[in-house]
Formats: sequence, C-alpha cells, structure tokens
Amino acid sequence: MSIVDEIKESFKTGSILTKLIYVNLAVFVIYNLLQAIFLLTGNGDSFNLMQYLAVPAYIPNLALHPWTIITYMFFHEGFLHILFNLLWLYWFGQIFLGFMSQQKMLGVYIMGGIAGALLYMLFYNIFPYFHGALPISYALGASASVYAIVVATATYSPNLQLNLMFIGPVRLKYIALFMLMLDIISIAGSNAGGHIAHLGGALFGYFYVVLHNKGYDMAKPAIFIIDMVQGLWKPKPRMKVNYKKADTDFDYNKRKKEQQAKVDAILDKIAKSGYEKLTAEEKEILFKMKDK
Repeated sequence: MSIVDEIKESFKTGSILTKLIYVNLAVFVIYNLLQAIFLLTGNGDSFNLMQYLAVPAYIPNLALHPWTIITYMFFHEGFLHILFNLLWLYWFGQIFLGFMSQQKMLGVYIMGGIAGALLYMLFYNIFPYFHGALPISYALGASASVYAIVVATATYSPNLQLNLMFIGPVRLKYIALFMLMLDIISIAGSNAGGHIAHLGGALFGYFYVVLHNKGYDMAKPAIFIIDMVQGLWKPKPRMKVNYKKADTDFDYNKRKKEQQAKVDAILDKIAKSGYEKLTAEEKEILFKMKDK
C-alpha cells in the first residue's frame, strides 16, 4: 500500500479528530504549494487567496465572501501557527471524545469557530481603537475552534490533570485559565484580532458545556446543516423490483384443485362434527376462500 493509499485509508477510517487534522493540513499544504508556484513563476504579486479564505473584519467584505466564516477556521499560513493549533486540537480533542460524541466535537469545532469570528468582527466594528485597520483586517486559523474544544473540555472535567513537561501534573481548569489570561492581556498587541477570536471560541466552549448539562445542545444548528449537506452527496438507494414468474395454466389449475380439496374436507368436517370443531387454521382457510 502506497503512502497516498495509507493516508486515504487513515482519513476514511479515522475519527472526526483525525479528519479535522487532515483537512487543516491539506489546506495548508495546497495553499503553500500554490504560493510557491506563483512566486517561482514571477507571479507572486497576483497570488492573493487571503480574501477568499480568511474572514474579514469589515462586514461589506464578508457579504462578498460569506463562506469565509467557515473556511477561515481551516486556513493557516505559518508553520508554527498550524503546528501549535493542531497539537492543542489533538491533545484536548482526545479528552473531549472521551466524554462526548464525534458529531458533537465537529459541532463545537464549527460553532466555536463561528463564535470567534463574530466576536472578532464585533470588536473591530464597535471599538474606535480598531477602526483604522478595519478595512484591511482578516482573521485566519483554527485557534477559535481549538479554544472552544479546550475550554469545553476543561469546563466538563476541570480537575482532570495533564502532565506538562518541566512542570508536572496540572489541572485542566488552570491550563484553560492561563491561556485565556494570555489572550486578554494580548488584545492590545499586533495580533489583536486573533486573541479576540480565541476568546469568542472559549466563550462558546464554556456555555456549550453549561447548557449541555441542562439538556440543550448549542452545536445542533451546525450538526443539522452538516447532516443536510452530507445527505445531498449520498447516493439515493435504488428501488429494488422483484419480478414474479407468472403461473402456467397447469400450475394454476393444480393449485386451485388443491385449495378446493382442502375446502371440501373442511366442509365435510363441519357436516359431521360442527363448525366449533374446526381448528384455527381451518377457519382461516374458509375465511380466505370466502373473500375470493
């Protein structure tokens, strides 16, 4: 089996966590290969997929490319960016799948990413501090989705411990709180939009678990849409028609003769012993023959 075949088989049989990691990696590899080709052919200046994949802060730009509110959460430019996002996704995704279904994980990933994008756009359109950069600002990466899974996991099982290198066992709630504090104090930095999106994903992850424990699933809208889209691509089952061979005149007459012989025997029994002496099967035969 070739490497390509092994990857295909791993994607096909893997969990939703495996599929999410593969999709992120595939988008990253394809994007960077295309960028390299454009640069080598002297067309680097014309290579601009950012506006088609990353989510803009400026709402009129989002209206032109509405799909970017989904695609941005699978799109990375830098190697370290995707590396750390996928490491966090892998570590906490495994824990998440220990107490929730794969379908719910996909729902949290998508809805957490959307929540991050919405909070990012809200901040940039409301607060004057961001107005200067509003028309040219874009957000990209799986960070908001990953934060949603991290915080959802820490909210569901806050006292579960992870062994961190050079530190030792640390409870999930402290890991999540540390990450959130770093994002809050970094909002005034150069990657303000990214840190705001992180907080949006984290808020979704927290409220998802709180409401989930009360019987409400906030990820249902995403799951419903995903199921509906998947249904469009699934082949419809073919109608199976069974053809029954028609009886010949000989077979038909033979069957009718056998049925009539049974009826005659039942009628003789009634004449000798009365109707009440018939078995349930004999009564059913008479009833069927009466309707013919």
